[in-house]
Amino acid sequence: MRFIFLGTGTSSGVPVIGCACAVCTSTDPRDRRLRAGAALEFTDPEGKPRTILIDATPDLRQQVLERRIARCDAVLFTHNHVDHTFGLDDVRRFNALQGGPIDVFADGHTLEHLRRVYKHIFEKEHNVNDSFVATLIAHRVAPGEAFDLFGLRITPVRLLHGRAEILGYRFDPPAGAPTGPLPLAYCTDVNAIPPETWPRLRGLRTLVLDALRHRRHPTHFTVDEAVQVAASLRPQSTYFIHMTHDLPHEATDSSLPDGVRLAYDGLTLGASQDVPSSIS
Repeated sequence: MRFIFLGTGTSSGVPVIGCACAVCTSTDPRDRRLRAGAALEFTDPEGKPRTILIDATPDLRQQVLERRIARCDAVLFTHNHVDHTFGLDDVRRFNALQGGPIDVFADGHTLEHLRRVYKHIFEKEHNVNDSFVATLIAHRVAPGEAFDLFGLRITPVRLLHGRAEILGYRFDPPAGAPTGPLPLAYCTDVNAIPPETWPRLRGLRTLVLDALRHRRHPTHFTVDEAVQVAASLRPQSTYFIHMTHDLPHEATDSSLPDGVRLAYDGLTLGASQDVPSSIS
């Protein structure tokens, strides 16, 4: 069971185009942040390898190549924003490798967005040419309605991204199976947690949480706000994601309390401990 941070940056990524700040010009590879997304790699109860992607960022092709990800069994979408959905077209290569369709899970609003933007995928019969497009099976999910996928119990949870309602996901392992980083909750693009969601985020081994920058923002937690959430939920480990170029990795990470860390692209949470993959 491995959880891989494919990207830990905000919508602009880091370096930011046209910026010469200390973080954007840093030689520390942990300051290089592709758009926020993740992958969960594991073996299902039947012994088959599985990979679940969380979001499909505009950097998806680069992300899966760098992490040598060669399969995709499902994609879980948190919401419809461009930095979380504009890599979906690239999953067609996994269709070719696996010889079958890929399941896509999202709330109704996000599914409508995907069908509109990727009409060439979801209404392939109307394409002028019979071109190479992804084959997807869409599934509508809703907050609090858990479902089983390849042996994992996955619970969508309601989060607030400003005035927008989006999804986080909680992952629980099969009974009696090695837990690895699970139970894990992935909560990106959030600045408020509704009352009904707090109980669903208790008892975590790993919390992945939005922490944009130090200055306040109308749709994202600040670092201090995210630290307060982690202190309230008390997971074994918390990892911050979706950071801007305002946060230098080394200085920010060293200032965080015990059990709280700044994630970075390629960081891999393994079965028994955090296993940083190559960041060169």
